Amino acid sequence: MKTEARFLIAIVLMLAVLVGTNRLFPPVVPEDVGPVADSTAEQTEGAGETPSALPSDTGAPAASGEVAVPPSPDPELPGSTQPTPEVAPPTTAEVVVSVSGPLYEYRFSSLGARIVSGELSEFESLRKPGPVGVVPDGTSGYFGHRLVVGSDTLDLSNVPFTVEPADGLQLVEGGDPETLRFTYTHPSGQFDFRVEYTFDPDDYTLAVRGGLRGVDRALMITDMGAGLPFAEADSAIEARSMAYVFNHLQDGIRSTTIEKAEPPTIVEGPLVWAAFRSKFFVLAMLAGESDELASDANYLGGLFVREAEVDERVRVGAAQTVTEGAGFAYRMFVGPQEYALLSSLGQGMEEVNPYGWRFFRPIIRPFVSVIMTILVFLHTQLSLGYGWVLIVFGVLMRVVFFPLYHKSMKAQLRNMAVQPLVKEIQDRYKDQPEKLQKELMKLYKEHGFNPLAGCLPMLLPWPVLIALFFVFQNTIELRGVEFYWLPDLSAKDPFYILPIVLALSMFLMQWVSLRSLDQENPQMKMMMYIMPPMMLFIFMNLPSGLNLYYATANIATLPQQVWIARERAKMKDQPPLKISAKD
Repeated sequence: MKTEARFLIAIVLMLAVLVGTNRLFPPVVPEDVGPVADSTAEQTEGAGETPSALPSDTGAPAASGEVAVPPSPDPELPGSTQPTPEVAPPTTAEVVVSVSGPLYEYRFSSLGARIVSGELSEFESLRKPGPVGVVPDGTSGYFGHRLVVGSDTLDLSNVPFTVEPADGLQLVEGGDPETLRFTYTHPSGQFDFRVEYTFDPDDYTLAVRGGLRGVDRALMITDMGAGLPFAEADSAIEARSMAYVFNHLQDGIRSTTIEKAEPPTIVEGPLVWAAFRSKFFVLAMLAGESDELASDANYLGGLFVREAEVDERVRVGAAQTVTEGAGFAYRMFVGPQEYALLSSLGQGMEEVNPYGWRFFRPIIRPFVSVIMTILVFLHTQLSLGYGWVLIVFGVLMRVVFFPLYHKSMKAQLRNMAVQPLVKEIQDRYKDQPEKLQKELMKLYKEHGFNPLAGCLPMLLPWPVLIALFFVFQNTIELRGVEFYWLPDLSAKDPFYILPIVLALSMFLMQWVSLRSLDQENPQMKMMMYIMPPMMLFIFMNLPSGLNLYYATANIATLPQQVWIARERAKMKDQPPLKISAKD
């Protein structure tokens, strides 16, 4: 069962306890005054639909911003008057150059100017020793290029390029950006292709520029590869997170999980960006040199999705038009899914791995931003580990929500005081429906009786609780963080201690509420024994950070539950009219 489905079941069950015990299973009211009982996955989000095949060129220029992506490798592409040069097989030995910096290390091959391997230095792989990788083992490398010119395809992914500087780059923290240049010159001397990668030592974004000589116009297909390698201890959960994502100019962001991808697929443009994501990292190609695209021609024209040779994944190529005078430019981002970092890229990149289900995102997005700000503040300003941050945050949330729960409790007590009068009116006018309705409305108005008043204040925190679920499950800040027996707050508790504590705390809360009733409520008693095991089953495979928060919040709620039980006990000896709507 998927994590999102488990959480959705948990929400439904908790809401059933909250609303059901107030509405469906009220306790028996004594003759005087009696007590009242205590109260998406969307792995494929609209993508995976195979768009209609893009139109091939028919001799007319492509519309601005809509590159005609050819359905076959040999389309007719107008605008090229020179004969297409044939690419000879490589005759020189491969040279691998390295680019090392504080944040990453890349290795480029002189054959095709491809990235053949890379590492994110600040993040350790939890699957094998060493940093998180960029290119999976066994692939031929990423970001090679093919040019479709006229009726021919020039595959430049394995031709010998000249590299400058030949010994690579060594970046220094706080230093100036540096550029690695690759140039391919056809033996005839009539065709050149160049590509430049500019690295900022303090940024995960690479600026990519290039151009060609000897061809008026071509369709360039950039190979984005087959996604990021596995880096988490639980590869099954990580595999469900693997997806290719794109931001269409008109249709918005769409994602397709690798498990559900059906190659070959052609995605029509124009696209603002395209990306591969894992659970915590992302590899993206963003159109243009900045988040402000100067013209429609800067957009990506579309995507080719085909089968790959690694782990049965798909391989994605992004298309864009290149002219001899204008050249091409795009940005490449390979780094962590940090919300603030992705937001700084613009064009909605922070939604590459969105929080929550599509229909719920507009509601929880503001809460996610606030929650992340608070968590980071507690971690940085108070120098607390994230385990203690979650404990402190759990207590703080109960303090913040205490007025709502207090209001709910007062409403329950008020309703409880009026219940005998409601029963009396119902018995008196049971044969006079109109009179019964009139008297009940009068009673409700005089005493502020509202059957849902005890539930509504407690429902208001639910958007926050749902936002917390997605924050604790997807935030990279918790990745690999140890806390006592927990090796990783973003992974499940290996000993299931926290889910058991969570279930026991829920049982204790319901037990305290049940003990405060005058008469035994069979329905509440049944739920007291059934709900905790069900919650244990649902939460046992959820991230331990999420379990830590909810267990802390439940334990922090126990004093409040005891206080509410005492208030109910005081109500037993009070006449019905003692509590008014003003209390």
